Amino acid sequence: MRALKYLLLLCCFTLAFSGFAARVDTLEIKSAALAKTSRAGVVLPDSYRKSKATYPVLYLLHGGRGNYRDWLSKTPDKQLVHRLADQYGIIIVTPDAGFSSYYIDSPVDKNSQYETFITHDLLAQVDKSYRTIPSRNGRIITGLSMGGHGALYLATRHPELFCAAGSMSGALDLNTASWNLPAENLTEINGRLEKIFGPRNATPNFYAANSVVNLAEKIRTNKLALIIDCGVDDFLIQPNRELHRRLVYNKTPHDYTERPGGHTWEYWENALPYHLVFFAKVWRENGALKM
Repeated sequence: MRALKYLLLLCCFTLAFSGFAARVDTLEIKSAALAKTSRAGVVLPDSYRKSKATYPVLYLLHGGRGNYRDWLSKTPDKQLVHRLADQYGIIIVTPDAGFSSYYIDSPVDKNSQYETFITHDLLAQVDKSYRTIPSRNGRIITGLSMGGHGALYLATRHPELFCAAGSMSGALDLNTASWNLPAENLTEINGRLEKIFGPRNATPNFYAANSVVNLAEKIRTNKLALIIDCGVDDFLIQPNRELHRRLVYNKTPHDYTERPGGHTWEYWENALPYHLVFFAKVWRENGALKM
C-alpha cells in the first residue's frame, strides 16, 4: 500500500513538472540608449535544451506603469506564457520599458529612449545570448495597452526587424481625449505623458506624429501581418475602432476583433493565445516555424 502511495505521488510530481517545462531567464541588457542596465524575461521552451535548433522570438510588451515581470506574474494563469512557449516551440521575451515610455524615444528625457533600446540594444543582446532566428522572419512583436501601441509603433517604423505585429487593448492614440476615462484619470495620465514627451500645447505635432492611429498609411506600405483586438468595455475601444476604420479605408489587410471584456488581465490572458495562433501561421508560411 505504501509503495502504491509513493508511485501515485511520483506520477503527480512528474505530471506537474512536465506542465511547467519552459525555463525563464532574466536577461540583463547594458543599454547605451538608456545609459543603464535594463532587464527582460526570456522564456525558453523545453525543447530548447534538447536540440541545437534556432528559434523564432515573440517580443511581448507590457503596459503603462508595468514592468518586464508583468506577463509572467499578473495573468490569472501564471503558467500561460510558459505553456505557449512550449506549445509553439518559440522563445518569448518580455522587456522592460518604464512606466510611460510608449516605446518611443523621448525628445526631452535622454534616459527614456525606448525605441532605440528595443530595436537596437535588446534585439542584439537576445540574438547574441540565445539560438534565435536573427532576422525579420523570426521576429514578431505584440503587447497590451501601452505595449500594444509600442508593438505596432516599432513594427511600423522598423519593418526590416519584424514580420508581424499585434496589439491587445492598445493605447493607439496619444490624444487622450479619445479615451473613455474620468477627467481626473486623464489629468494624471497626461501629466505622466508630458514628463516624457514635453508639454502637449508646446509640441502637439509630436503627439500626433507618434500616435499609431495616425500611421495607417505607413502601416499599409509596410505590408506586415497584423492582429488587433480590444474589449468592447475597454476605455480604449474608440482609438482601436478608429485605427481599424482607417486600415479598412486604405485596404490594409489585418485581423481585427472585439470581444466582451475590459482593460483587465483576464481579457489579455484570453487574447494572447489567439495572437499566437495568428503568429504561428505567419512563421510557418515564412519557414521560421516547422511544427
